[in-house]
Amino acid sequence: MKKISILFIFSVILSLFAGEVNAAGPRLKKHPKHVVLIAFDGLSAVAIRNHPMPNFNRLMEEGAYTLNNRSILPSSSAPNWASMFSGAGPELHGYTTWGSKTPEIPPFITNQYGRFPGLYGLIRDTYPKAEVGYIYEWDGMRYLVDSLAINYFVHAPQTKEHPKGATQFAVNYLKEKKPMYCAVIFEYPDHTGHSYKWESKEYYEKLDELDGYLGEIVAAIEEAGMMDDTVIILTADHGGIGTNHGGKTLNEMETPLVFYGKGVKKNYKITESTMVIDVAATEAWLLGVEPHEAWLGNPVTTAFFTK
Repeated sequence: MKKISILFIFSVILSLFAGEVNAAGPRLKKHPKHVVLIAFDGLSAVAIRNHPMPNFNRLMEEGAYTLNNRSILPSSSAPNWASMFSGAGPELHGYTTWGSKTPEIPPFITNQYGRFPGLYGLIRDTYPKAEVGYIYEWDGMRYLVDSLAINYFVHAPQTKEHPKGATQFAVNYLKEKKPMYCAVIFEYPDHTGHSYKWESKEYYEKLDELDGYLGEIVAAIEEAGMMDDTVIILTADHGGIGTNHGGKTLNEMETPLVFYGKGVKKNYKITESTMVIDVAATEAWLLGVEPHEAWLGNPVTTAFFTK
């Protein structure tokens, strides 16, 4: 009887220990020093399937990817960008419409910046001296992140003076500062889709242009000597259909999600479900940042070699 009790207690302890290990989830062999998010407003998964983008396609083929990544609803810009940087949906962070500047719903919880806890604030809490950047083209992006936690916060629209928009700002910043985390958010091809239709000739011509900008940013990472210790993430907030988005068709909801770089599996197709909220969760996991308990996103760990 005594032996049975000891064995029972031992098995319970062992199962509890195993449960703790499993709860922790897969771990990276070594965290990258840099994570760079490059995202394109309105880049649909359909477009990636139908139109070659040499630089984009190379990162897909030499990395891990899915073309079934889903937006939250509505498939509009502000709700999805906010979700991408906060690891949760509109029900929690409160941004519900295309051009939200403040949450229409009070956030479920707020941080020291008076916002729903987002990636930038958590990075700053974890690494007080970290260099982090946020370079964006659409003015609406300024309202969606913890700007006070960011070192380099730059609005860089495509203009006559700066026809490449965020590109040159990103190139210069990456080379000079070698940030721990940087997000570069292009305003296109969304505008082109609204003007000429998604999947139109003009839309695809814009993709060719954007693919060139992507190549310049990747080259800058290489020239900065960062590439061996960097994970690059490519994605979008939503797709589109006709000249619009915001609805619930797969053309509007499905976007690419690509991981490339340190510790990433090569030519690996991600088969599990992923959503825009998983981007922040994956970035936090890569950087060794504890996600907030209110986050709903999960890190896409299968895209990486883990221990």
